[in-house]
Amino acid sequence: LQCTYIKIEQVEKTHAVVLSRPSWLWGAEMGANEHGVCIGNEAVWGREEVGDEEALLGMDLVRLGLERADTAEKALTVIVDLLEKYGQGGNCMESHMVFTYHNSFLIADRKEAWVLETSGKYWAAEKVEGGVRNISNQLSITTKIDREHPQLKEYAKSNGWWDGEKEFDFAATYSYVNTARMTTSRGRYCEGYKLLNKHKGSITSEIMMEILRDKESGINMEGGFMTTGSMVSVLPQQPHLPCIHFFTGTPDPARSVFKPFIFVPNITQLLKTSSPTFGHNDPVKKQPRFQNKPDRRHELYKKHESAAVVMETIEGKGKEMLKEIQELEKQKISEMESILQNGCLDINQAVNLFSQCVEEELKIY
Repeated sequence: LQCTYIKIEQVEKTHAVVLSRPSWLWGAEMGANEHGVCIGNEAVWGREEVGDEEALLGMDLVRLGLERADTAEKALTVIVDLLEKYGQGGNCMESHMVFTYHNSFLIADRKEAWVLETSGKYWAAEKVEGGVRNISNQLSITTKIDREHPQLKEYAKSNGWWDGEKEFDFAATYSYVNTARMTTSRGRYCEGYKLLNKHKGSITSEIMMEILRDKESGINMEGGFMTTGSMVSVLPQQPHLPCIHFFTGTPDPARSVFKPFIFVPNITQLLKTSSPTFGHNDPVKKQPRFQNKPDRRHELYKKHESAAVVMETIEGKGKEMLKEIQELEKQKISEMESILQNGCLDINQAVNLFSQCVEEELKIY
C-alpha cells in the first residue's frame, strides 16, 4: 500500500471511509468510517527530536486507523502497531521548507473515546470517561494513562526526564509544558477546553460548529496557518440510528457550510470536493520532492475562494451571501435532527446528501 512517502503491507479487508485531507498527500487530518469511528489529528512537539526521515505521517495513521478498525480502541491499536513497525516522520508541508512534528489523536466511536499522544515511537493513551476532552498543539495526557508504550517510563528515565520516584506525568515528562497551567494559560488548548466546558452536558452539532468557528480563541485560525477544513460528527449510541458527519470541505468555517454525510451503500465519489490527482507526475512523488506546486483546488474550493473575496470587499452582497449559506446549513441541520428523532432514513436520498448540499452551496456562490 503506497502511503504519502512509504509503502507498507496492505491488509485483507478495509472499511469505507470519508476523509478531510490536505490535497497533496495520501492520509487525512480527520475523517470517519462506516462503523462510526472518527479520528482527528494535531501536531505536537516535545523533548524527543522529530526525525525528518520519511516514514508514516500522522495523517497517514489517521486514514489507516479508519480503514482498518471498526471500534475506537481497535483504531488506537492499529495506529500504535504501525508506529512501532514503520515509525513517524517526513515533511508535513507541500514545500521545500521542512515542517515536521509528532502527532496526537482524538479517536471516538458510538460507545467510547480515546486520546492518543505520541513522541517519536513512544506513546500514551487516555480513555475519556466523561465530560469534555480536546487536543491541540501540545501534549495533554498527564497522570491518567490507560494504555502506554511498554518502554514509555524506562525511556524517560534513561534520558533523565523522570526520576522514577514521583508520579509519572506524561505531558510534564515528554514536553516542556507546565501541566498545572495547561487549562489556564491562554492558548488554543486552554481556550478550546473553556468553550467546551461552557456547554458541557448540552453540546449539540450547532454548538460544536460555533466553537470551531471561534476566531478569538484561535480555534479558527487565520494567517499563515489557516483553518482549511472542519468536521463535526454526531454518533448516536442507539445502533439503529445513523452516524452523521458534517464537513466544510472549504477554509474558514466562519464562512463555510457544514454539509452532512451519512454512510449508505452505493455512494459515488464526491467529485466536486475531490482534488485533482496527478499520478506519477505528481511533484510529491518525484525525487527531489516539491520542485513545483500544481493547482490542487477542487471546484467547491475555487468557488468558495471567489465568494470569500466578495464577502470581504462588497459589503451588501457579501452579507447576503453569508446569510444564504447560513440558512442552507440551518436547513440541513434540522433535516438531520428529524432523521435522528424519527429514526427514519431514506437511503435513496442519503446517497446524494452531501453532493446535493454542495450543489446548493455552489448555486449561492
